[in-house]
Amino acid sequence: MVREKFETIIQKMAISRGYKNTVRKKLEEIIHEMAMYGEKVNSGAGEKEIVQFNEKLEEELNIHLPREYIKLLKVINGIEFNGFILYGIDEELLEKTPNQSISGLIELNKTWYENEWQKSYVFWGESNTSWYVYDDIDKKYYELDNPSGTVCEEFADLESMLEKILTDALM
Repeated sequence: MVREKFETIIQKMAISRGYKNTVRKKLEEIIHEMAMYGEKVNSGAGEKEIVQFNEKLEEELNIHLPREYIKLLKVINGIEFNGFILYGIDEELLEKTPNQSISGLIELNKTWYENEWQKSYVFWGESNTSWYVYDDIDKKYYELDNPSGTVCEEFADLESMLEKILTDALM
C-alpha cells in the first residue's frame, strides 16, 4: 500500500511539467524516506480545492498563488519533514482528511502578520531557524532568519527556494 502511494505521487510529479529535476528528485527522496518509516505524505490537492483556496487567499490576504506553487500543491499538499515545513491548503478547505497535519498558508500568514514589519511578505514555509518568503515590495524570494527577519539568502524564483528547502531538509 505504501509503495503504491509512493508510485502514485512519483507519477504525478513526472506528469507535472516544468519542475526542475532537482526539486522533483528531492521530493522523491523525502517521500521514499518517509515511506520507509511507514509515514505517508499528503496527496496533491484537487483542482476544486486549489480554486477555493486561491479565492480565499485573495479575499483574506490579497495574495494570488504563483503557478509554481500551484504545481507543488497538485503533487503534494504541504509537508513537514526533518524540521522543515512547506505550507499547504488550510485543512478546513479540504474535501478529505490529509495524511499529515497541514500547516495552512492562510492561517500562518495571518499569524505572522500580527507583526507589522512582516506584512510585506508571503510566508511559504519555515524551519527551526528560517522563514521562506516572497517580498511583495522587492518582488524577490528570501530565506529570513527566524526570529530577527534578517535576509540569509535571496532566490531567483520560488522553485529555487523550494530546491533549497528540500535539500536542507534531507541533510
